[in-house]
Amino acid sequence: MKLTSKKALEMLESSRGKTPHDGWIDHSICVGYAAGVIANALNLNEEKAKTLGYIHDIGKLIRFEGHVMEGYNYLKELGYDDEYCNVCLTHSYLNNDVNCTQGNPSSIPFRTEFIKNHEYTIYEKIINLCDLMCMKNVVTMEKRLIDVISRKPNDNICYHVNEALKLKKYFDDLLGYNLYDLFPEIKENL
Repeated sequence: MKLTSKKALEMLESSRGKTPHDGWIDHSICVGYAAGVIANALNLNEEKAKTLGYIHDIGKLIRFEGHVMEGYNYLKELGYDDEYCNVCLTHSYLNNDVNCTQGNPSSIPFRTEFIKNHEYTIYEKIINLCDLMCMKNVVTMEKRLIDVISRKPNDNICYHVNEALKLKKYFDDLLGYNLYDLFPEIKENL
């Protein structure tokens, strides 16, 4: 079953007040917005990118710890197509590596094998990137990474930061300019 950005946004908004805090909802809305902007600049499907951005953290509606698997299972149970379920799994891991993450990796055999063997779509890479550029508003990846490091220090953080910066360069190269230029509001959020 297909999911629209309108329905995904409704899912987020209806989740307000149902979890310990709503920061993840504002973050997800920002990720959807930023993903749409980047997709549009790359002549990709803006609607699809926004939808995937909105739902990438939907598992936090169920449980913050383990939200990756919770989101995947939740959307599967609702009958949504794999591309929507998969972004819940892939958004936290760069380079097909469960160790390249913001938090401490845990061993879940299905997730580990999926991440290792799944070929990330350009949309999943956009969501990886936007997840690293969004708080409540779009910020530089560097600012977001400092936020993450201060809240979730772990042994893999240097690896994750280096790979995140490579991901940004990948998109800079695709665009032919610094992707921050797509977001003039970044200067206000420094």
